[in-house]
Formats: sequence, structure tokens, C-alpha cells
Amino acid sequence: MASRTELSDFLASVERRAFKQAVYAVRDDDAALDIVQDSMMRLAEKYGARPVAELPLLFQRILQNAIRDYYRRSRTRMGHSISLSALESSEDEYADPLETLQIDEEHNPFATPPAALLQAETLNLLEEALHNLPPRQREAFLLRYWEGLDIAETAAAMDCSEGSVKTHCSRAAHALAAALAAKGIRP
Repeated sequence: MASRTELSDFLASVERRAFKQAVYAVRDDDAALDIVQDSMMRLAEKYGARPVAELPLLFQRILQNAIRDYYRRSRTRMGHSISLSALESSEDEYADPLETLQIDEEHNPFATPPAALLQAETLNLLEEALHNLPPRQREAFLLRYWEGLDIAETAAAMDCSEGSVKTHCSRAAHALAAALAAKGIRP
């Protein structure tokens, strides 16, 4: 059973990633914040007494259901979007994990200004390609490769079969690779 401290520590550890994930899905900072807060409240109220090991999967399931509920409620009002680069902050408040990695400056391949510019342009292209993925592919890709869930956990969070997760992830990876290759970026 999770203690109050363990539950609080878990929620603190996932809040930024959950916010980014919700923003990727709904493209609205305020709605994403509401979704994450509601998801955290539901987890604490309904599943706070569960073992700590069960919390990550339960939270992802609650978060994904809240995102789907948002889409159901606002399907006709969903006409605007934001650029993922707009999420960048001068503070560390909602920093992108790709941009906040601690890199040894001595071995940093992006230490020169041209290389740093190339990295920024590549990240912008990646964000654009991620933005253009169908919602289920983006959801599967983010859960698997950003949140680090395995196939079974991703399937449970998405409420689909493991085969569907594999298909969505494969299609997302191929679409991202093709989009970046079209812009001249190869692995």
C-alpha cells in the first residue's frame, strides 16, 4: 500500500512528463493542466491505497482516459493548435527532456554554434513530425519511447491489444523517419 509520502513523490515525479504528454495530445496548455490535475486527483482518490508499483500504469490509464474524454467533450471546438516549440521555457518549469539532458561539454557534439543551430532545427522538425502523427500513433509512441512503458503496459494504458501497440509504434517510427528523411535528416 502506498503511503501519502510515496503517492506524493510519485505524483511529483510524473507531473511534468504528464503535462507534456497532455499538451502533445490536446494542444492547449490550460486544458492539459486541467487534465493532468484531474488525473492526479482521480488517482489519489480512487487508487491511493494501491501498492506503489501499480501507480505508474494506473496513472497512465487515467491520464489517457481523461485525454479521450477531453476530445469527446470538445470535438467541435478543437480548431486551434500550438507549436511544441512554444512549450520551451526560460525557466525549468516545463522543460522538454530532450533539451534538458545533462551533456558533458568536453564531449558535446553540439558545442559549436552551427551544430547547436542544427540540433535546434532537428528538434523543431521532430516536433512537427510528431505533431502530424495520428493521435493513436502519437499516444503509443510517447508511452513506449518517452514514458518507457513496455508493450503490455502501453496496451493496458491505451485500452487496446499488444498487437495494436506494436502496429501503432511501428507506423509512428516509420512516419517520423520518413518525415525527417524528407527534410534531409538521416540516422
